[in-house]
Amino acid sequence: MNPAILEIGPLAIPVWAIVLGVGMISYLNSAAILVYAERRIAAFIQNRVGPNRVGPFGLLQPLADVLKLLLKEDVTPTHGYKKLHAIAPMIPVITALLSVAVIPFGAGLYVTDINAAVLYLLAVASLGVYGVTLAGWASNSKYSLLGGLRAAAQMISYELPMGMAVASVILMTGSLSLIDIAESQSMWWNFFVNPLV
Repeated sequence: MNPAILEIGPLAIPVWAIVLGVGMISYLNSAAILVYAERRIAAFIQNRVGPNRVGPFGLLQPLADVLKLLLKEDVTPTHGYKKLHAIAPMIPVITALLSVAVIPFGAGLYVTDINAAVLYLLAVASLGVYGVTLAGWASNSKYSLLGGLRAAAQMISYELPMGMAVASVILMTGSLSLIDIAESQSMWWNFFVNPLV
């Protein structure tokens, strides 16, 4: 019998899978617990009762919030472009997920190694602006369009200072690869080498 495998009848489950499953379930449940705790503490600070309607002491309030969110109506503008209105929020999410591909999470924990990963990261992150602009335009309202353009201009204006900050790190490490940048900071962070960066 292998101690790293738990045998339950005909099932043989690795212990690491059980530990990972328990950890993931605990992590997902912690969001509901922390939201409930935040609401109770905020109510105490404001001299209110807080959530107390659903379940004993309001313990089922996070579950009720999830059900309420899932059952809400999806409002689309009557004269807007419905398909574009549905696609627009997906663009920033997809660009955020694409940027994760080049981020090294540890030694050997990365999806891909690109020599110009910093440029890829800046380029993909800037594509999220199109989703915001498209969402404003697809609603077929001048106010939504102006709001989307304002948000897009704000996002674009943040890219120049962010690029300048990243350029200082590139100059210190001499590489555009995020893996090389992470490895160069394995002994000392760049902050300790040059605090002005």
